[in-house]
Amino acid sequence: MLSPYAAKAADSAGRAVDIPDDPVRTCYQRDRDRVLHSKSFRRLKHKTQVFIDPAGDHYRTRMTHTLEVSQIARTVGRALRLNEDLIEAIALGHDIGHTPFGHAGESALDEAVRAYWSDFPTLDPSPPGFRHYEQSLRIVDVLENLNLTAETMAGIGGHSKGRGDLTAHDGEPTSTLEAAVVRISDRIAYLNHDLDDALRSGIILEVPARFDAMGSNHSERIGTMVQDVIVKSLDQPCIRMSAHLLTCMNDLKEWLFENVYLLYPQRYPDISKAQNMVKELFAYFTEPGNLPDKYEGVQGAVDY
Repeated sequence: MLSPYAAKAADSAGRAVDIPDDPVRTCYQRDRDRVLHSKSFRRLKHKTQVFIDPAGDHYRTRMTHTLEVSQIARTVGRALRLNEDLIEAIALGHDIGHTPFGHAGESALDEAVRAYWSDFPTLDPSPPGFRHYEQSLRIVDVLENLNLTAETMAGIGGHSKGRGDLTAHDGEPTSTLEAAVVRISDRIAYLNHDLDDALRSGIILEVPARFDAMGSNHSERIGTMVQDVIVKSLDQPCIRMSAHLLTCMNDLKEWLFENVYLLYPQRYPDISKAQNMVKELFAYFTEPGNLPDKYEGVQGAVDY
C-alpha cells in the first residue's frame, strides 16, 4: 500500500546495536514507542514554546507543539502513502533536546557555551555552541540510549530551519521523504499555533489582510497549507508546495519574527530573567564538584 517513494521498514539501514525483531511492531513503530516512553519526551510538557509563564493554560508548550507537528505530518504522510510510523517517530523526537524557555533558553545556552570555550585556545576558529537538534540526537543516542534506526536519527537531526526561509530544497529527501514531511510540518505547525497564541495573549490584535488568502482562522490556514503540500507532492519524489504558498509562509514567518518573537522580549522582561537563569546555571555546573555523578565537564553541564 505504500508509495514507491516511501521508506520501507524492511529496507531500514538498522540500528547501531542489532536487536531481535519484534513479533508485532516494525522497527519504526518501535522507534516511536521508545521516544514516547522516554523521560526526555515527558519533560517537554514543562518547556516553553514562545510564552513564558502565561496567564492561562491554553498556550502551547514544547510538548503540545510536538503533538501538533506529529498530527500535521501524519496527515500529509498518510495522504501521500508514506511511512506514517517513521514520520511519527521523527516528529515525536524532533525537539526532545530543547532547553527550558524555548528558543530564548537555546540562545542563552549557546552564548554561554561559546563564551566558555572562547577563554581557551583552540584550532577551531568558531567555538562550539549549543543547537537543540544536535542535543536531541545526543539524548536519544547517548543519554537515554534509545538505539533508534538510522532513518529516525537522520530525520531528528535534519529538521531545524531556524529563521531561514523555506525553499524548494527543504522538500528534497536528504534522508527520507518522511523526514522532509516532518521538516515542513514543523514550520506549518509553529506558524499557525504561534499566531494563535499571539492573538490570545494580545501581543498582536489582528492578522494582516495579506494573509487572508490562506484562511480566516487557525483551522482554515492549516488546512490550506496541508492540502497544498498534498496536492503538489502526490506521487512525487520530493515534498513540494505551490510558489504562492511558499511565499506566503515565508512572509508570515518574517512578520511573526518582527511582531512577536523579537517584540515579546522587549515587552516581557521575564525573557531576560529566564536567559540569565540558564547562563547562571551553566556557570554553576561547569565549576568543579557541582555536577552529580555520571556528569562531567562542559558537555555534562549542558546535558544536566
